[in-house]
Amino acid sequence: MSVSKNQIKLVKSLDFKKNRRKEGLFVAEGPKVVGDLLRAGFTSHFIFATESYLKDFRNALAVTDEELRKLSFLQHPQGVLGVFQIPAPLTPQTSSISPHSSVLALALDGVQDPGNMGTIIRIADWFGIDTIYCSPDTADAYNPKVVQATMGSIAHVHLIYCDLVELLSHADCPVYGTLLDGQDIYRQELSSEGIIVMGNEGNGISEAVRPLITHRLLIPNFNPHAATAESLNVAIATAITCSEFRRR
Repeated sequence: MSVSKNQIKLVKSLDFKKNRRKEGLFVAEGPKVVGDLLRAGFTSHFIFATESYLKDFRNALAVTDEELRKLSFLQHPQGVLGVFQIPAPLTPQTSSISPHSSVLALALDGVQDPGNMGTIIRIADWFGIDTIYCSPDTADAYNPKVVQATMGSIAHVHLIYCDLVELLSHADCPVYGTLLDGQDIYRQELSSEGIIVMGNEGNGISEAVRPLITHRLLIPNFNPHAATAESLNVAIATAITCSEFRRR
């Protein structure tokens, strides 16, 4: 059975947020990402696989390499493509994690690049941070580029889109943020609980959220007298920050 024009049209339409919302579906590609989502209990709408992957994905629809290229968002398709149902959205109230929990969480304040978003989800997964609060203007977690950049970690991390000002105003735990006027992260006492806020790629943490930061941190430049980069990429800064918290 060859892939139909309607199936191709549906998959391609999911590149756009309005269509993902309308259909309640998102796309994942590659045997690892699709496999992780299935093992985590995500509901599949379609799984397409080329012949060499059919033994691992027994309920998949067989497609040729050419058909998969028509479906795929990747320059080099990876043999498997899945269309999954978007889970019911979590809120701070319905999540098992709250801003009052004795755990470490991330909050993304306007992180807009899909690659950065996906990488941060993967970083959180690596460092055992299973909840990320996202401002409404943060990139959509189910954008195909985000899903791909997570390398399967989207199956392991709770993503909660909410009003960060409202959330942080009621948090009774430390609220950390990386700011240019912060204190050297390597010299500060860091707790095993709290919320770490990471800001927008160009503007950093928003004016509305900054007053709610209780612990202002700085990743120092170790070559201050040379013509170096103005700042760190937000995903790299997140990795450094999470690593320092976990190292203590």
